[in-house]
Amino acid sequence: MSRESISAFFPAFNDGKTIGGLVETTLALLPRLTDDYEVIVINDGSSDETAAVLERVRAANPDHVRIVTHAQNRGYGGALRSGFAAATKDLVFYTDGDAQYDPSELELLLRRMGPNVGFVNGFKKSRNDPWHRVAIGWLYNRFARFIFGIHLRDIDCDFRLIRRSLLEELSLRSTSGTICVELVKKLELCPYLVEEVGVSHYPRLHGRSQFFRVQSLAVTFFQLVRLYVTLVILPQMTGRDVRVV
Repeated sequence: MSRESISAFFPAFNDGKTIGGLVETTLALLPRLTDDYEVIVINDGSSDETAAVLERVRAANPDHVRIVTHAQNRGYGGALRSGFAAATKDLVFYTDGDAQYDPSELELLLRRMGPNVGFVNGFKKSRNDPWHRVAIGWLYNRFARFIFGIHLRDIDCDFRLIRRSLLEELSLRSTSGTICVELVKKLELCPYLVEEVGVSHYPRLHGRSQFFRVQSLAVTFFQLVRLYVTLVILPQMTGRDVRVV
């Protein structure tokens, strides 16, 4: 297994009831996987106890935990972009702060991160959400894969391990959940192999998704259209692939 250095980060928005446990689980895991690691949490304008929980965790682990705080909520895409920018290690792992994924399964991704692999994407073996979210997620995933020509089976599985050198070549613009489409599409255009690994998905017990709101859906739709023009229409007109936009 790789011993490359690892940055693990969590975007968190009102995840005070779950984020502390996720960070502690990750801190217990990482020393078994690498000698050089960091855990970063992006507190994206939370109004609950998230900030207090994070401060307690950071105080107990000052050498390995960093907190990036947004005074106002910047959206899921804005939180991910801050996390990518803050990461300093060879490999960057991220998953959400709501505990619907188990960070200990990072080990599954790491096993597939060979020297020619740039990106390992999780896919949900079974989605544990209310039926309407499962249906909307299925339609969104099929639609986005089709119109953008994406090969990965699960675009919105936010359990990913990426080489930081590739992230540094990308210029991500999305501030909404559309960032997952933008990120995956641009990574698939990079000259590295892409691997996929099945991971567990758990019911959301606390908080509320940022994605399933009228305003968030409207922003997502607008950014999806703009992304389609940038990544599909313009390359067809110029006859070139676009990696960095």
